[in-house]
Amino acid sequence: MNLSDRQRRFLFAGLVVLLAAIGVYLTVAAPDDEGKKGSGGRSSVALPGPTGPTGPASPPPGISSAVTPGTFDIYRLLPFSQREFATAADVAQRFVAAHGTYRYDDGPQTHAGRLSGLVTNDLLTELVRGESSPGQLEERRRHQETAECTATLDRIRDIEDNSIIFLVTGKQRITRGGQTSDNSRQWAVTVARDGASLRVYAVAPADEGQAGDTG
Repeated sequence: MNLSDRQRRFLFAGLVVLLAAIGVYLTVAAPDDEGKKGSGGRSSVALPGPTGPTGPASPPPGISSAVTPGTFDIYRLLPFSQREFATAADVAQRFVAAHGTYRYDDGPQTHAGRLSGLVTNDLLTELVRGESSPGQLEERRRHQETAECTATLDRIRDIEDNSIIFLVTGKQRITRGGQTSDNSRQWAVTVARDGASLRVYAVAPADEGQAGDTG
């Protein structure tokens, strides 16, 4: 088909406009495509940061029916099951009894053995370090000091998604230099999820207070 000069000019102008539009599109679209790709052309994904102890396996089931005193189940509103509460309470009670029991001829590793399985690794390291004080060990040996401790669960101070704080009273019968005395102190014991287990995460005198949430 033969085109007149006028038609050729219109065709050329149309091609220029089309090429300019394509150039603008590529300029605008390119940054978006680059932003969606990381090195090697793979999509860039933000990695999650460190996480705390494992949370509840599932949220509390809740209660949708009418509440009556005879059928009310408080565990349906809490992040721990009845079995988990019992396990955590047992751990807190046994921990206080074990930590308050010692002999003058014990070494730090003997104390660590008593607490093994009851506390997190970090807390075990901290407690064993405290029992390894040369001055304290020498004082106990000199007076042939021993202590037997029992523990009483007093109440629950706080409940968080991953932890429970129990108030536990430790009662020691201390023999020192042939003399026997009794000592009693209340502790705030935080039991937290540690993987698939429940272990003591922190402990402090009850009158000092303590933060409970570890998640």
